[in-house]
Amino acid sequence: MSDLEVVRDGAVVRVLLNRPARHNALTKAMYAELADLVSGLRDDDSVAVLVLRGAGGRAFAAGNEIADFAADDADPVAHEAGIRALLRGLAELSQVTVAAVEGVCVGGGLAIATHCDLRLATEGSRFGYPIARTLGNVLPAAVLYRCVAVFGESLTREMLLASRLVGADRAHAVGAVMDVVPAENLSAAVDDLVGGVLRASGVTLRATKAQLLARADGVERPPADDDLRLAEVYGGPDFAEGVRAFLAKEKPRFA
Repeated sequence: MSDLEVVRDGAVVRVLLNRPARHNALTKAMYAELADLVSGLRDDDSVAVLVLRGAGGRAFAAGNEIADFAADDADPVAHEAGIRALLRGLAELSQVTVAAVEGVCVGGGLAIATHCDLRLATEGSRFGYPIARTLGNVLPAAVLYRCVAVFGESLTREMLLASRLVGADRAHAVGAVMDVVPAENLSAAVDDLVGGVLRASGVTLRATKAQLLARADGVERPPADDDLRLAEVYGGPDFAEGVRAFLAKEKPRFA
């Protein structure tokens, strides 16, 4: 079975992040497959909805596969640039994109979810970027700004500066998720949402998405020195310690 399962049903494409034993942690290969899928959908007017979901019931996606960063040829800054390009492509799709979140949605998983148009969550779901206590890395500015746009500045600061995960109820209270449902009702809630999108005017939906994207561009432009900041952090001692500790299943000892 593939780590990324893609099923098309008429005008709906469903993607399953399928590494439940690893809480659907995203590998470089999965990102590459997602990028290819998004690129293929860009000009496919026969698709109206893209739904993303994690397998296993415990996680949408628990960040990136950290072992990828320990490889001899690893280039974290280039990897982040590739992820940013994927996320940008996902946000720019003319199709309505839906993240169906069940369980933990952190790191790269949260980045994907926040770049979707709509989010549904189960009652036990939690969201966050606890990177200051785990890896000692930093988010690209564009990803950070997108989180602020979806969750608001206060919850984003709590996620990153206090390393706290935000529950589904609080996410719903600020509009970051459109509905919170029992886990057994998630599939039905997704189907109901998709059905409503399919009955709507595609012209209206595409025009609205273009308007929203143009507005977002005015508030999500990263600072000119952002790549230099990423290179400094990823090349520094805290990130090296974070990767070592994660792979050794230890708590990191940051300087």
